[in-house]
Amino acid sequence: MTEIRQLQALIALKETGTVSKAAARLHLSQPAFSHLLARWEEDLGTRLFERKTRPLRLSAVGERWLAAAYEVEAVLQGTRAEVTRLKSGAVGELRIAVECHSCFDWLMPSMDSFREAWPLVELDLVSGFQPDPVGLLSENRADVVIVSAVHERKGITFHKLFSYEVLALLAHGHPLASKAFLRAQDFAGETLITYPIPDSRIDVVREVLGPAGIAPPRRATELTVAILQLVASRRGIAAMPGWAVEPYLARAYVAARRIGPRGLKATLHLATRASATDHLYMQDFIARLQAVDPG
Repeated sequence: MTEIRQLQALIALKETGTVSKAAARLHLSQPAFSHLLARWEEDLGTRLFERKTRPLRLSAVGERWLAAAYEVEAVLQGTRAEVTRLKSGAVGELRIAVECHSCFDWLMPSMDSFREAWPLVELDLVSGFQPDPVGLLSENRADVVIVSAVHERKGITFHKLFSYEVLALLAHGHPLASKAFLRAQDFAGETLITYPIPDSRIDVVREVLGPAGIAPPRRATELTVAILQLVASRRGIAAMPGWAVEPYLARAYVAARRIGPRGLKATLHLATRASATDHLYMQDFIARLQAVDPG
């Protein structure tokens, strides 16, 4: 019967090229190592490698057993990692609430890679409009919330994800498209097309229009593509993250201008309960999102 130790010996012999180095890797004496392989060959009734060859050359049988050895080693490594996750309490649920409608393009790949690394942690998206998304954490209705504005709250920790620029979007040929950038006053009299969310969660309203006392007519829709279609049809103008509309700008579907001479910058954060980072899988999820570069 083939033993795991014999498979490990075959891998060591292949990778080191000599009996002495292979034996040292497995913490065996050379005689003990040689005996291990000789006994295996005796059980198989055939040779695993050609003697007195430099570099070492495996027989056809040896090559097949080597491939099997690597397959077994991969399974063992995966099992060890799985056991480590089990011991760390990596069995649970991660409920994700997303404040920004346009976040899903970069969020989904991170969720996919996390799911592969932590298969025993169930991922779920909290659906529907949430007037107070961070409040879901305190109510234990979500475990993480992606937000664009930080409002300190007891028991809640905010983790910075990435910064980006909010761009003004206009139809080609719009009078404002002749400007290098838009000021707050340029929005006056224009219909502002946004997602159906509170003004406190709309960067251009919160940071630019509100402080300037400008309240343009509004139109709301839930879909990014619908906003862009309305802009292209000259039903109004919009202000959205550059990374969210980059594919449309690349196709020249609409025109984009900076908001203010230095641009309107914003930052996404991930909010969690302060105690949530005690879990290794939560630490890993945060790290994966912080490594995202949406462009």
